[in-house]
Amino acid sequence: APPHHKEGHSDPHHKEDYAHPDQHGHPDQHAHPEHSHHHDLVRCSGIEFDAITLDEHGVTYFIKDDHLWKGYRGSSEFTNQTFHELHGSIDAAFRMHHKVKPEDHDRVFIFKGDHVWSFYNHTLKDGFPKLINSEFPGIPNELDAAVECPSGECKTDSVLFFKGSHVYHYDLLTHSVKEKDWPAVMNCTSAYRWLERYFCFQGTKFQRFHPVTGHVSEGYPKDVRDYFMKCPDRGHGDKTREAHFGRCSGKPFDAFTADDEGKIYAFRGDYFLRLDTKRDGYHYWSITSNWKELHDHINAVFTWDHKMYFIQGDQVYIYKSDVHYTLVEGYPKPVEEELGVKGPVDAAFLCGDSHLVHIIQGKRMLDVDMSETPRKVVKEWPLPFDHVDAAMCGAEGIQVFIGDIYYEYRSPMLLATSRMQPFPHKTRKELLGCDN
Repeated sequence: APPHHKEGHSDPHHKEDYAHPDQHGHPDQHAHPEHSHHHDLVRCSGIEFDAITLDEHGVTYFIKDDHLWKGYRGSSEFTNQTFHELHGSIDAAFRMHHKVKPEDHDRVFIFKGDHVWSFYNHTLKDGFPKLINSEFPGIPNELDAAVECPSGECKTDSVLFFKGSHVYHYDLLTHSVKEKDWPAVMNCTSAYRWLERYFCFQGTKFQRFHPVTGHVSEGYPKDVRDYFMKCPDRGHGDKTREAHFGRCSGKPFDAFTADDEGKIYAFRGDYFLRLDTKRDGYHYWSITSNWKELHDHINAVFTWDHKMYFIQGDQVYIYKSDVHYTLVEGYPKPVEEELGVKGPVDAAFLCGDSHLVHIIQGKRMLDVDMSETPRKVVKEWPLPFDHVDAAMCGAEGIQVFIGDIYYEYRSPMLLATSRMQPFPHKTRKELLGCDN
């Protein structure tokens, strides 16, 4: 948000002295001669952004005064070339996540003074702009920042609004507001959610924070120019690490799984990445950033009964999936005690609503009934492979990963009994969308 607010009601239709779009959406060079030449702000010089948000296509917008940047590189344009009805600076923006109300889901909400605009595909929704208090009752005017918080990351689909030292948690289902005091997260000039990570920007610095507790992660603040834009002689990437752990490195994955929310995870070494985030982009993160008790690579992982089971050596860790992952008390435990199988294992998967987890060890697959106590192997199958790196069951059936290729099977029985090896698929190209 701009550093200086003027309290009081604003006129959403007031046109300030900025370039306005012509009928083709380009700045009108005649409306305001003093702004007839677009002056490109250099964001690498150190800019305090008023708002940062994704749009419905996964493009990140960085907004400062009447300028807008699309993505992490490139020059700016006037904001009203993209959002024609906006003129001058804004206070805050976010992309709505609210699937139970499709007419609002994925819309970009932009705040200025005491009004809010709602856009989809750069088109203003009928009836907007509106007073903030009529669209979001209990939320103050002259906001500093705002960010969406989907169910599973917050308890319900929500929006976090920031003003000074106050944080307003707005529940989209009940329209209730909880005001919070987060001393570590205050005076955000903009806020941004990307791939389940939440960031508060304060000038050219930013913090990563937890959207439920307000806890700020260690190692912050950091400089925006090293992470959110391509600047000469700046950055944080490790080319050696990217070559080994990055999405397109071609190295074998250790494990795959999909949780109850439909999030698909791939694990390689000490890192993981989400495979269902194509729209907003991919990024690999350290495993400990999500599951803090896990260190080093894992052997297998599967999801059952709203919990994720990680097998590491001869130990199993169980995490609750409800609003961020928390280790179940009393774990880790030996794999043999929990699943009736001696570790280590090569892979594990569970299909749909089944209560059978299929554990792969060498050339055999062991079926364990998760509904029984104590758990034990109820069936053993021979496999047509000498070794399997990972396996996963999803909408396309079972995928078995060996090196940089994978095979597809319709069912666990076909995996074990099929006499013909199916067509091999290239993991990098077909699953990860890599060009190489």
